[in-house]
Amino acid sequence: MIVLSVNAGSSSLKFTGFRMPVEEVLISGVFERIGIDNSFYTIKINGEKIKKEKDLPNHEVAVKTLLEELVNNHVVNSLEEIGAVGHRVVHGGEKYTDSVLVDENVKNTIKELCGLAPLHNPANLMGIEVFNKILPNVKNVAVFDTAFHQTMPASAYIYPTPYEWYTEYGVRKYGFHGTSHKYVNSKISEILGRKDLKVISCHLGNGGSITAIDSGKVLDTSLGFTPNAGLMMGTRSGDIDESIIPYVIAKTGKTLAEISNDLNKHSGFLGVSGVSSDSRDISEGIKNGNERCILAEEIYERRVVNYIASYYALLNGVDVICFAGGIGENAIDVRASIMRKLSCFGVELNEQANNIRGEVQRISSDNSRVLCYIIPTDEELMIARDTYNIVER
Repeated sequence: MIVLSVNAGSSSLKFTGFRMPVEEVLISGVFERIGIDNSFYTIKINGEKIKKEKDLPNHEVAVKTLLEELVNNHVVNSLEEIGAVGHRVVHGGEKYTDSVLVDENVKNTIKELCGLAPLHNPANLMGIEVFNKILPNVKNVAVFDTAFHQTMPASAYIYPTPYEWYTEYGVRKYGFHGTSHKYVNSKISEILGRKDLKVISCHLGNGGSITAIDSGKVLDTSLGFTPNAGLMMGTRSGDIDESIIPYVIAKTGKTLAEISNDLNKHSGFLGVSGVSSDSRDISEGIKNGNERCILAEEIYERRVVNYIASYYALLNGVDVICFAGGIGENAIDVRASIMRKLSCFGVELNEQANNIRGEVQRISSDNSRVLCYIIPTDEELMIARDTYNIVER
C-alpha cells in the first residue's frame, strides 16, 4: 500500500510517500510559498533532489501537482494505488488520545480546536479537505501532535490557576511534538527489546521539548498550553515569570499582541545572543568568543538539564535518555556538555561514540548507569505507521 504522510502549513505542504508496511520511502518533498509570489516545490526521489518553479495559487494546485509527480516519477501507475493519506494535525485537545480515521465529526472537532492552535489547525484541516476533494475514495487519518501526551495524570496537566479556567476554557497543559516522542520511544524500545522502559525523550531543535515516558505512557512533558513553554528554543522564550509581561507593557507601551510576538519570535537563542535563532550560528559565535552566544548556550543547557533532572525524579530513576531533533541529533558539543552536567545521576559520556551526527548510536560509556542514545526522529514515518495501522484494522 502507498501511504502519503502530509503536513500542510498555511503556505506550505510537506509530504513523504511510503510503501507500507515495509516502510520504504519512495518520494518526499515540500511545496513552498503557496499563495505567494515566486512559489516553487522540491522533490527528492532515487537520491536526487529536484527543484521546480511553479505558480501555486492555492493548496489544491499543490496537491494536484504532487499527484502528477507521483505518476510521472512512477511512484504509482495510477492514483488508485494510494491507499491512505496521513495528516499531521497539531491540536487534538483532550478528545483524541490516538490517531483517528477522518470523518465529518473529526473535521468539525479540528475546526472547533482552531482557537487553541490558530496558526496550525486551520492549515492542517485545509490539507485534509483538499485531499478529500481530489481523492474522495482515499481514506484520511489525522495524527495529532497532542495525542501521545494524553496519558498524563491531572497533577501534570492541570495548572494551579482558577479551576474554572480549565473546565470552561480548556486551559491545561497539552504538550506537543507527541509524534516525535512516540517515534523515539518506539525506536528505543525496539533497540533494547523492552516495552517497560523509563525513557526521557529530548526533542531538541529550533522548537524543543522533553518528555518523561514510563512503559509507553507519558507522565509529563515540558511544552504546555502552547508551544511556548518549557525549554528555551530558537525564537521562543520558554518558561518565564508571567509578571514580566505587564511590567514590559507598562515600560514600553507595547500591546499584549506585540509582547506575545516578542516572546514567540524574538526570544530564545535569537533574543539572548542577538545573532541568530540557529544553534549552528550560536556554536560559531562561541568559537569566536561572543559572550552573548556563550550565555545563550549556557541558559539552554541549564534548562535542558533541569528538566531531565526533574523527570529523573518523577520516573524514580531512568533507563535511557534519548536525544532527537536538529540539535539533539547533530550538536556533538551540546550533547556532551548536557551529559557531563548529569554525571551526578551516573551518566557517563563515550566521547568517541558521541562524535557522530544524525545516526542511531549509543553515546554513553559501558560504565554509565543510564543509557544514552541518539535516536534521529522520523515523524513522517510515525504518521505513515499510524495511518496504515488504522486503515488496515
